[in-house]
Amino acid sequence: MPRSTATDVLVYTRTAGYRHDSIPAGAAALAELAGAAGLDPEITEDPAAFTPGRLARCAAVVLLSTTGTVLTDPGRAAFEAYVRGGGGLLLVHAAANAEPDWPFFGELLGTRFAGHPPLQPGTVLVEDPGHPATAPLPARWHRTDEWYEYSGHPRAAGVHVLAGADESSYEGGTLGADHPLVWCREATPERGRVLFTALGHAAESYADPVFRAHLDGALRWVARR
Repeated sequence: MPRSTATDVLVYTRTAGYRHDSIPAGAAALAELAGAAGLDPEITEDPAAFTPGRLARCAAVVLLSTTGTVLTDPGRAAFEAYVRGGGGLLLVHAAANAEPDWPFFGELLGTRFAGHPPLQPGTVLVEDPGHPATAPLPARWHRTDEWYEYSGHPRAAGVHVLAGADESSYEGGTLGADHPLVWCREATPERGRVLFTALGHAAESYADPVFRAHLDGALRWVARR
């Protein structure tokens, strides 16, 4: 199926490590947002969903707080072919901690999850207010979340940073003035659109209209809607 006519969104929630209590709320929110965008959502934890035929029908795949090794070897091959073939990929929160021993996934993300200070209030600074994922956000967005740290600076991997953390607004940050939280990669001849948001720890986030607008813009962007 040509990517331009694909209409499905696969929301994948399998975990092989820490499991966020917010996954059901997040999956329900993403399914609602997909439906509002004219897309057909499927929520699954079954790695057998990652086949070439199934993914060919997907305008986007969402990995929602997936942790650990969540794909089989055939699933990895199908997933890589999907992304390299132009498929859209949205990575939410703990998806940064998925597939830790798969180099391709690390290259897509641009870094690896390395931990976070305790859950606490802080401030998100929007860097690109013109992107659909960040256009609905205030320039300084005050919220409570987990402020992720990384094994390497994502900007060094060539990602386009959309928003970051104001480390002066919370305790425990180590990246300094340039602390990305939301970033994307544009499509290339070797890859479809990819967007990661480190936000979305708590179930309450997925009922927050501002956070939902953030996810909506991100999903529509990766799905080209």
